[in-house]
Amino acid sequence: MWKLCFCLPFLLLDIGVAKASASIYLPSQTGADGSSSPVCSSPDPKLNYRPVIGILSHPGDGASGRLTNDTTSTYIAASYVKFAEAGGARVIPLIYNEPEDVLFKKLELVNGVIFTGGWAKKYEYFDMVTKIFKKALERNDAGEHFPIYGICLGFELMSIIVSQDRGILQRFDAEDNASSLQFVENVNIEGTLFQRFPPELLRKLSTDCLVMQKHRWGITPEKFKANHALSSFFEIVTTCIDENSKTYVSTVKAKKYPITGFQWHPEKNAFEWGSSQIPHSADAIQVTQYAASYLVSEARKSLNRPSSEKVLKNLIYNYKPTYCGYAGKGYDEVYLFTQPRSRL
Repeated sequence: MWKLCFCLPFLLLDIGVAKASASIYLPSQTGADGSSSPVCSSPDPKLNYRPVIGILSHPGDGASGRLTNDTTSTYIAASYVKFAEAGGARVIPLIYNEPEDVLFKKLELVNGVIFTGGWAKKYEYFDMVTKIFKKALERNDAGEHFPIYGICLGFELMSIIVSQDRGILQRFDAEDNASSLQFVENVNIEGTLFQRFPPELLRKLSTDCLVMQKHRWGITPEKFKANHALSSFFEIVTTCIDENSKTYVSTVKAKKYPITGFQWHPEKNAFEWGSSQIPHSADAIQVTQYAASYLVSEARKSLNRPSSEKVLKNLIYNYKPTYCGYAGKGYDEVYLFTQPRSRL
């Protein structure tokens, strides 16, 4: 009896090793023991393995004037830059108030665009988002795969543009809280950012608070569906419930174009720390990583191959981020653009 008890753990260990070794190949089995060279798969000529994402800057300094009182300043929160980089892309800032011809030359250097969160819904900023959005549609219609991520304000502005209704947005109480995502009934996640999420993570998205909410505006599913232009352009993928148990549309995917709208913040989980409500669990970080990976996988399909010299001269690396997280709120880092410059 003692002998059986003593040997059983080793027996179980041997069984575990046997199971593990069944899926692990030794060098002698793969030919990597020096007898032959490893097989390096050829790159797919239809894919761009050096994608660049354009991120549109937002009016202000991102810190309510604490960083600069220059009224012409614009900014990009560094979390959006890190988000694109996490998916395997580089970033070119699209400075919204620089000369339009310069901005659109920079747009020719990128393989996709992010419209960020923020507050600006009028005047020059709205006009620039509209022009970039329409240009993206034109590029897709011409045969180029050109993705857009509209996050928070970005989603709101796309909704206004598509619906052609400035009154489409409604007030919600979701200014600083984490939530789950509720997938709509019978939704097909193929072709959406959720397509490569592991089944267990998809389940947790529906039950755990894994996404960050930071907005006052949104659209109820009923109002969304009632607007023909909006409901024919976008498909609702998920909804959320605000602090007053009011349901709003939280993720949409364009039916014809590689365009995704978020009424939540996929970039914050991994790269922002200013709110104690931001989820930082391993599952929450995975949400950020998979969302970033999907954006960049779409950008790799872009046919645009600009000259390397022009790309290098306009990358975000030509600017330095400003740390502002010491205030304990807001963004941790921002890129400030007070004197727009171009190296085109």
